[in-house]
Amino acid sequence: MQSYLGTAVAALVAAAVALFLVEVVHRVTRRLGHRSLLMTELTDHAHRPFQVAATVLAVQFAARFSTGYAVGEGWRRLLLHLLILGVIATTAWLVAALLVVVEDTALARFRVDVPDNRHARRVRTQVVMLRRLTIAVIVILTVGVMLMTFPSVRGIGAGVLTSAGVVGVVAALAAQSLLGNVFAGLQLAFSDAVRLDDVVVVEGEWGRIEELTLSYVVVQIWDDRRLILPTSYFTSKPFQNWTRTEAAVLGTAEFDVDWAVPVQTMREELRRLVEGTELWDGRVCVLQVTDATGGLVRMRALVSAADAGSLWDLRCLVREHLVAWIRDSRPTAMPRTRTEWGDSSSSLPWQWVQPRRPERRPTDTGAPDDARVFGGSDDGDARSEAFVGPEETRP
Repeated sequence: MQSYLGTAVAALVAAAVALFLVEVVHRVTRRLGHRSLLMTELTDHAHRPFQVAATVLAVQFAARFSTGYAVGEGWRRLLLHLLILGVIATTAWLVAALLVVVEDTALARFRVDVPDNRHARRVRTQVVMLRRLTIAVIVILTVGVMLMTFPSVRGIGAGVLTSAGVVGVVAALAAQSLLGNVFAGLQLAFSDAVRLDDVVVVEGEWGRIEELTLSYVVVQIWDDRRLILPTSYFTSKPFQNWTRTEAAVLGTAEFDVDWAVPVQTMREELRRLVEGTELWDGRVCVLQVTDATGGLVRMRALVSAADAGSLWDLRCLVREHLVAWIRDSRPTAMPRTRTEWGDSSSSLPWQWVQPRRPERRPTDTGAPDDARVFGGSDDGDARSEAFVGPEETRP
């Protein structure tokens, strides 16, 4: 009885000493590392797993050295085996916590709440994917090491190896889709094709990459719906990434109006509108006639914004303002259908008569800057070279 009591007292003393030493290390680390982000993260997130791991390890040593009187007893083997399993599990927990602390410290250096955050989002995507992978590897290794402590598992190893070929083939066929998504997730993380917070258009939906895992990608649609796609989708099907190189994007607003629309006046009104709103980033403001068929003229307003959200609001603002401007200031430019009956000689007084004097055309035939998409400004010239090429001859 005294031996059992001594074992219990030794275990309690060892646990108390371990907790005391861990607390001393915790306080010293917090006091010395209050200016270091890494030390702060260690004291906040690794303290609890360090406590548990140190306590279990101390109890394991105390039990091993204080139960010498029961060598060969079944309860001693069971107790030591359970404590060894606890040491393995708590050590794995501590290692995972340390890796998470290092990853969080690395992520803190790259801010994503700034306008130009492309590099930060790329690093964040890679670190998050590595975190999930490392934790999965740690769990698998921990379970494997714990199983190897059982003699029966080691004994049937030879039998398992003989059937490993057949089991491997069956497992590979069963997990083909899963493994394909896992490798696709790693490819996305390191190929820079898509990152967290990228604005994409997939399956006809416009949204933002909210979560990227090894098996699936969550796209937050603009109306707060969530589109869940397998990672293999982004490696096997085409999709639009609006923010791969930069957050600034271009957008259009189109209008079908009558032939009587004053194009230059409408162009000036568009310029006045965008210059008065903070949604415009000052790069592109162009109004062009892109089509003239079916009795209507199609006007396309091309504007730019710093990000996709601002561009959406800016396009809606342009539509709303120009529709109201045509209705109130230029009602003759509203879409209409004309029907004319008469003879082929146009002799009736209400029929169209060609003017006697030809209209004077302006001597300057060059288009203004806000009437050209390719050229007319630094941004337009760069776009022209990107789509045509500096060595090609332009018409």
